[in-house]
Amino acid sequence: MTPDLPNTEYPVPNTSSYWITRFMILRFLGLVYAIAFAVAINQIIPLIGSNGLLPVNNYLELITGALGSKSAGFWRLPSVFWFWHSDTALLTVAWIGFILSCLMLAGYANAIVLAVTWFLYMSFNHIGQEWYGYGWEIQLTETGFLAIFLCPLLDMRPFPRRPTPLPIIVLFRWLICRMMLGAGLIKLRGDEIWRNGTALYYHFETQPIPGPLSRWFHFLPHIFLKIGVWYNWLAEMVAPLFAFWPRIARHIAGIVMIVLQVILILSGNLSFLNWLTIVPALACFDDGFWARIVPKALVRRAQNAEVTAEPSKPMMVTAWVAVCLVGILSIQPVMNMLSPGQIMNTSFDPFDLVNTYGAFGSVGQERMNVVFEGTMDNDSSDNANWKPYIYKGLPVLLDQRPPQIAPYQLRLDWQMWFAAMSTPDDYPWTYTLIEKLLHNDSNILQLFKSNPFNNQPPRYIRAVLYRYWFAKPGNPEGFFWNRERISIWIPPMSIANAQLRTNY
Repeated sequence: MTPDLPNTEYPVPNTSSYWITRFMILRFLGLVYAIAFAVAINQIIPLIGSNGLLPVNNYLELITGALGSKSAGFWRLPSVFWFWHSDTALLTVAWIGFILSCLMLAGYANAIVLAVTWFLYMSFNHIGQEWYGYGWEIQLTETGFLAIFLCPLLDMRPFPRRPTPLPIIVLFRWLICRMMLGAGLIKLRGDEIWRNGTALYYHFETQPIPGPLSRWFHFLPHIFLKIGVWYNWLAEMVAPLFAFWPRIARHIAGIVMIVLQVILILSGNLSFLNWLTIVPALACFDDGFWARIVPKALVRRAQNAEVTAEPSKPMMVTAWVAVCLVGILSIQPVMNMLSPGQIMNTSFDPFDLVNTYGAFGSVGQERMNVVFEGTMDNDSSDNANWKPYIYKGLPVLLDQRPPQIAPYQLRLDWQMWFAAMSTPDDYPWTYTLIEKLLHNDSNILQLFKSNPFNNQPPRYIRAVLYRYWFAKPGNPEGFFWNRERISIWIPPMSIANAQLRTNY
């Protein structure tokens, strides 16, 4: 047991209470929600708007045709956008979600606010198509769903009258356990370089969007990189098993898992994945733990809340119903996790309530990158003056330092990282992207850092596949990257190309 704090003017919180734990979980979740909705505000129109790369209207019509009716589509992919999906609707829902997230972040949340926020974000997940096809999207909906049951129905105060339901805290521990074990098992089964300890020789260079410190991590001595892999095994395969143990073991497990997320935050730009993964890990800590590290004023508020608390039988009954529901829905994810054919980042129910997770089951050993280039010349050969479109996150210019993007997400950049490992026919929206660049579409250009053709659109655009690798620090040119050209990914195209059917 943790000893009492000496010489304090207030009692030490009960080690079996979770007032501060709930406070921390909801504030952190509010931050992640706010970032996720801000991404939608800034990017949803060029991605799935009425004139976007993958218009939502076309997608909903396709689903309706496949399932036979809109009502069937709604129950298969629940979303508010079945009823209203104009560009105005997309932005309105994103702004409502952002405002509710900020309320949560400021300390004001109840079950109603959390339920509405959860449903609004799930609405984007289900119509976002491949732009929202990442594991952390369903991870956010599952985390947000559990958070609904942490709060009273109406009371929005940071420290309401109702105590934190312990069964929901246990469900958060179950979530972090499944997430970490799923990630560990997919690595164990997925790639020899994880098993032999060399995965980090490549990961920092080949990850989707490197960050400012990624090159420093990449050039660490190999022994340190191997230690990093061993620590990853500790955090993903050992620590989760202790999430349900007595408090000292549970606290250590929580710290080990959170430290891994902090390392990943520092070493790359994995969207809000690592920030979100911290949320359920916070459930490993009780108020006795938090009393040692949070401001005394917050501890006093938690203690006062415990003294005046009024337990709610309906709230506890609801919490146990949630436990039963999650228990039943956990059967398939657990069977998947134990299966030799384990798949990762998959939902087994229409509301994404209990899912299976995993990340980087395999690590690429070379970094490929597709760069879109345009020219005003009549000549479309290599002799033309080709100018690149600069991504906001992916490398293009050799002297371009990797930026800090996360926890924000650049959805075009992420999809182009995947696309570079495939062909344009597997990503047909890349032709639509070229079409829009040939018209200097202002919405699409927002997805890039800069437009090399401000005055008038280019005559031709092509996509070139390059291999990139980190330049050693201190090189004479001051480069962060080296690269070599691999092939033409999409040949030069103009607005006259038959493949580009313009709607302008």
